[in-house]
Amino acid sequence: MTIRAAVKGVGHYLPDRVVPNAEFEAIIDTSDEWIRSRSGIERRHFAAEGQMTSDLATRAALAALADAGLVADDIDAIIVATSTPDLTFPAVATMVQAALGMTRGFAFDVQA
Repeated sequence: MTIRAAVKGVGHYLPDRVVPNAEFEAIIDTSDEWIRSRSGIERRHFAAEGQMTSDLATRAALAALADAGLVADDIDAIIVATSTPDLTFPAVATMVQAALGMTRGFAFDVQA
């Protein structure tokens, strides 16, 4: 049997700015307790000014490559799932592909 696909490494990236629920109390009618009790969310990470989805995805991809002990040309595909692309076109995945220096394979976005 031929293996068609394999996950060899995983990676993630979270922006440095952490925003606790309490920060929203000054701008909208809510409280930390209200948000936590309904969503379980205690804090979120906000991208820095000028930091785009492709920047975040590239950092996560670099972490995944390091985890797998691979380089960009060792992989066959980049698939980015996002509802917040940098632009309508080109796809975020192709921006990541270029940033990694990946010269083979394919890249596409999945949006919902």
